Amino acid sequence: MWYNDDPAHEEIHEAVSRICARFDDDYWLRKDTEATFPHEFHRAIAEGGWLGIAMPPEQGGAGLGIAAAAIMMRTIAESGAGIAGASSVHMNIFGLQPVVVFGTDEQKERMLPPLIRGAEKACFAVTEPDAGLNTTQIKTRAEQVEGGYRISGQKIWISTAQVADRVMILARTSPAGSAGGKTSGLSLFYTPLDRSRVEISLIHKHGRHAVDSNILFFDNMEVPANDLIGHEGQGFKQILHGLNPERILVAAEAVGLGQAALRRACQYARDRVVFGRPIGQNQAIQHPLARCWMNLEAAWLAVVRAAQLYDAGKECGAEANTAKYLAAEAAFASCETAVLTHGGMGYAAQYHVERYLRESWIPRLAPVSAQMIMNYIGEKVLSLPKSY
Repeated sequence: MWYNDDPAHEEIHEAVSRICARFDDDYWLRKDTEATFPHEFHRAIAEGGWLGIAMPPEQGGAGLGIAAAAIMMRTIAESGAGIAGASSVHMNIFGLQPVVVFGTDEQKERMLPPLIRGAEKACFAVTEPDAGLNTTQIKTRAEQVEGGYRISGQKIWISTAQVADRVMILARTSPAGSAGGKTSGLSLFYTPLDRSRVEISLIHKHGRHAVDSNILFFDNMEVPANDLIGHEGQGFKQILHGLNPERILVAAEAVGLGQAALRRACQYARDRVVFGRPIGQNQAIQHPLARCWMNLEAAWLAVVRAAQLYDAGKECGAEANTAKYLAAEAAFASCETAVLTHGGMGYAAQYHVERYLRESWIPRLAPVSAQMIMNYIGEKVLSLPKSY
């Protein structure tokens, strides 16, 4: 039992597992091969009431916190759905946290329930081609006009934009370097994704083909004034409320993916007989698999610790970043070891582990790089000089 002794957590694991069992490995292989969004899976999770696991009960959510959500997301990934299955729903878990914290009562009632019910899908548009992780230097602008704003600019690596109804977008409402410091002048909006004013170009990528990634070009997209979240110019501070939960959930998904790969590798090592003995009897096969399990378990403990701190309202930046780093590395090693355990068959799509390996790159690269995490730990935890 990898979750704690809380009966509610066991119930989450069992209930989500039952839903995931309806979507087998062949389903996810087909979605990956056809590069089609798993609408059926998204609908099943919504109908089960799980899209609102960390949302306020007042808007139809369960209000269970990030620790419970981490169990849910690990369960999804570990079922064989992998990062693709997790990515199809995790925007619902953390993406609208700024609305929960900074939104008006009217905005919460208008924006949250459709997402919780699965009636709407959303995407999160922050990253830009020339800014990368240097969010304070984004150039997408929101020009104030009568009745609201017009947004123009470019965003990149935006997941689910092909199927999204709404977008959470960070844009500049005043020039960089204006009064208030380098983080001022950025504002956050949650608004309909008007495809007549947004060109959405699909990025063909290495893995997770079932969930799209895109470049978005905004051309004077109109945004009503009441879709501004919180106060103008405070957007950077607002998105920070979603960053730690995102890191924690991505870490949980990575652990689940690594465990899915490990499960398949161990089964193959038990079944595959060469030279008259199962290959799992050979220590050259057995020891790397044992190491993968230990690393994944250690990463999971880091995930749980970070989630508990977040739910308690305590500072958890170092813990969330650490969990994300450890889980991503453990997942990659597990998926790579699974392919190597299968030998040549590990390269065959029908054994699924090559798909897992392709997806394992995602938590290593996003939402923050390993190098930036180490910068953070060096500066914030070890009190070393800032290196960037």
